[in-house]
Amino acid sequence: MTTDTRHNGWTNYATWRIRLEILDDMDVRDLYPTEVADEDAYTLGKLLEEYVDSVVTQEDERPSLAVDYARAFLADVNWHEIAEHMLDDIKAEDKT
Repeated sequence: MTTDTRHNGWTNYATWRIRLEILDDMDVRDLYPTEVADEDAYTLGKLLEEYVDSVVTQEDERPSLAVDYARAFLADVNWHEIAEHMLDDIKAEDKT
C-alpha cells in the first residue's frame, strides 16, 4: 500500500505550508541575486532553509520544545522543490 503525501501539488504538507505562509511574497532576486542569476536551485534551497529557520526560531538558540517541533516540521520541507518553483516563476515573469 502506498501513501500519497502530496498536498496541493507540492511534495507534502510541510513544503506547501512553508511556501504559502513564509515564502509566498518573497522576492528571492533581492536576497539571493547570484543564485537566481545562476539558476542554482540547490544553493537557493539551502539558503531558503536557513532563512526560514531563522524566521521560525526568531534566531533564538535557547532549547525549547516549540523550537524542536518547528525544526522537526521544517525537516520535512522539500527546499529544492520550492527553489525550483521560485526560479521557474521568475523565468515566467521575465518572459512577459
